[in-house]
Amino acid sequence: MLARHVAGDPDAFGLLFRRHRDRLWAVAIRTLGDPEEAADALQDAMISAFRRAGSFRGDSAVTTWLHRIVVNACLDRIRRRAARPATAGADQQALEVLAAARGQRDPSADSDTSLDVLAALRLLPSDQQAALVLVDMLGYSVADAAEVLGVSAGTVKSRCSRGRARLLPHLAHLRQGGAVRDRGNQSPAPRVQTAQEGGSEQS
Repeated sequence: MLARHVAGDPDAFGLLFRRHRDRLWAVAIRTLGDPEEAADALQDAMISAFRRAGSFRGDSAVTTWLHRIVVNACLDRIRRRAARPATAGADQQALEVLAAARGQRDPSADSDTSLDVLAALRLLPSDQQAALVLVDMLGYSVADAAEVLGVSAGTVKSRCSRGRARLLPHLAHLRQGGAVRDRGNQSPAPRVQTAQEGGSEQS
């Protein structure tokens, strides 16, 4: 599909995106927590992938290449928002999406737990946060996460270990109550316009 897109097929990139959309959305929403930021990051990533398709050399699988672009777009947003405090409204919106992703009927039923987890994740450096999202929340193998992040497997293991150690003091009270769990279901991905579908291009 990517080769067809580079060769000028106007439909190929849209088909490629639809094939990988749900998994890419899961990466974005779990990494950022905020559905609006996740949708924007996914849009930015797909515009970037659309433009950079000709530079793909086949050193990794196309799916890995796409995931890496999405992760990088998310990390860029994490770095940009690090200096500004989160608002209660954004936290609540993120809570509702994460609750839906876990298959809960009532987002408010576990609101304290979810907000605690969101707040704790935001305390981590972006590299540790990305590694934990891929390995612990989305179930990637260490090797696959390493390929997505463009680092060694040992680096992923180290980031996960350090991230878990930093999270533990903030989430120990949840662990004691048996409250921390993740059912692994994914929320539906929003529709992202590709460049040929008329989406506004961003720099």
